[in-house]
Amino acid sequence: MKITLTVLPFSVNDVYRIMSYKILVSLLIAASAIDAWAQGGTKSPYSQFGVGVLSDASQSMSRGMNGVGYALRQGNEVNTLNPASYSSVDSLTMLFDMGLTGQTTQFKEGNVKRNASLASFEYVVGAFRAWKNVGVTFGVLPYSSVGYDYQLTQRDAATGTLTESYSGSGGLHEVFLGVGWRVLKPLSIGVNAGYLWGSIDRTVTPTSTVATNTLTKIYKTSIGSYKLDFGVQWEQPIGKKDRLTIGAVLGLGHNLGNESEMLIIKKNSLSSLNDTTPKRVGDAMALPMSFGGGVAYSHNRRLTVAADFSYELWGSEKLPAFVNGDYSLQSGLLKDRMKVNGGLDFVPNPEGNKWAQHIHYRFGAGYATPYYNINGVEGPKELTVSAGVALPIINGYNNRSVLHISGQWVRTSAQDFMTENTFRINIGFTFNERWFMKWKVD
Repeated sequence: MKITLTVLPFSVNDVYRIMSYKILVSLLIAASAIDAWAQGGTKSPYSQFGVGVLSDASQSMSRGMNGVGYALRQGNEVNTLNPASYSSVDSLTMLFDMGLTGQTTQFKEGNVKRNASLASFEYVVGAFRAWKNVGVTFGVLPYSSVGYDYQLTQRDAATGTLTESYSGSGGLHEVFLGVGWRVLKPLSIGVNAGYLWGSIDRTVTPTSTVATNTLTKIYKTSIGSYKLDFGVQWEQPIGKKDRLTIGAVLGLGHNLGNESEMLIIKKNSLSSLNDTTPKRVGDAMALPMSFGGGVAYSHNRRLTVAADFSYELWGSEKLPAFVNGDYSLQSGLLKDRMKVNGGLDFVPNPEGNKWAQHIHYRFGAGYATPYYNINGVEGPKELTVSAGVALPIINGYNNRSVLHISGQWVRTSAQDFMTENTFRINIGFTFNERWFMKWKVD
């Protein structure tokens, strides 16, 4: 009896049979990622504004390139930034990508400096080809994170010392299913359909050495709504060795239909009596309309250079705020956000027979404006620089998977506001398995 490994065409029923139990395992892993992310992905006081610190939605492949991705399409990597890229996954491949992040941040205001560190399990995504020219991707991604705890103290000879403690936690997450379809040889389109959910809690607690009555304010917001993003890519060969890819994305803006609650707790230090007044605002938050475009140039499968531009229309949205004793929707708290990224990927020889020739070296840089105002003044801008490597995993069972390691420096600053310098280490694992191969027994 002779046993040979033969690549055979697979049917839709084959896909469903194989995926039924393996995707279930993937979703269980994704559920653990949700809990890990919910424990906190930031310690920045700036996360008290808007919906928190917006997350980098990129995966392992583009982290070292500073998060570019609108025009990237690699059949052996997952790229959720543009769902049109899913059509590049080949018929034999099942991809899993998961990422972890560790970071340390220095907060500096005047001559005062503080440091904080944290680590989080960021995302889990998977991809496979369902039919000819049709790729499917699924997973869990972070959208924003809230996590801060600090105090402000005012001293006055007449009124004593008043200390206000500010704290917040929570964030938003997205579970999604995406489809990419190669309509024509150069043209692909795609869509991500997701469910966005989470909660954001904020508290302001005053203490005074003189006043007997204080007001504690507790803000609670829960969100659960859909999220839709569309993408398109055009891949054009240039000669025999080069190719140019252009990509564009569109995110639908809509009202999230959630309710935001504020509790005002009046405390009397003499009587120890508390009086709670609830206030509520309906239709409290919205997703902005967003759009972006990118271009990528690839030379001989060795060098890829890419650039992205995105714009998010936050400025037209309102947020609930407590102003002059009234808790209501207020305009002018948010502003439109612009982001520019660029990056490159270099591999010495993708067809070489030495392990070192298959290592990818990546670099990138970016700039982003804030999406919120602070007391009527524009918030801090963000400057980022990144570098990373992708190391092929080669053993007796696997020679297609990759370990990604990248570092990123992020500077968040604005005049007259606190400056943050963050150094972030991203570790990603891309598991690339040939699930759709059949054993043929002769």
